[in-house]
Amino acid sequence: MADRKETKKYIFTVEGETEQWYLYWLRDQINACEKATYNVSIVASVQQSPRSYSKTVNAKSTPNITHLCDIESNECEHINKFKNILSEMAEVKKSKKIQYSLGYSNFTFELWIILHKENCNGALVDRTQYLPRINRIFGEDFDSLKEYKEERKFKRCLSKLTLADVRDAIQRAQAIMKKNREDEKREIQHCRFKYYPDNPALTIWEPIAQILKDCAIC
Repeated sequence: MADRKETKKYIFTVEGETEQWYLYWLRDQINACEKATYNVSIVASVQQSPRSYSKTVNAKSTPNITHLCDIESNECEHINKFKNILSEMAEVKKSKKIQYSLGYSNFTFELWIILHKENCNGALVDRTQYLPRINRIFGEDFDSLKEYKEERKFKRCLSKLTLADVRDAIQRAQAIMKKNREDEKREIQHCRFKYYPDNPALTIWEPIAQILKDCAIC
């Protein structure tokens, strides 16, 4: 009888259901992988406010949390919303001694999903420009991003992905960030968190890469 694998636990707060569904899909893929040295338990709470979530946990039971969020556009409304999230994360770290890490995507979570299948290196004007790429790589014909995000349809897209695609997405995301550094693109620091205000840019790959590394399937 094979030895039972130990389980590593990861805590996330996420902006929306698509991020939550993705993380649970990733959990299931890892736990079904014979090569994985650990099983994983992922808690992904849909909560846009790190401050609010921190009131439900403590540093002893939940010392580390990763927040996944989007920069939806360059409009002041969306930038201010993003900065407010960073401020809350810093506040939680200081007041509750909980280590809050950031995984952002500029523009939006759709960038990360697209990178599972192809490069997405050019700057976009609007996040809706992701839709034709999503339709092409998944063989779909969604009329809008709202339709794509419907649970049944989003999970149908996830069913077409593999752990190999996740590894490819990590490599493509790393290449984007490497190019941003080489091009000396403007990077902003807010409450000790750094981000690129211009797309494409993302750090959402970092916690995903860490999970794969922990399980020896990177």
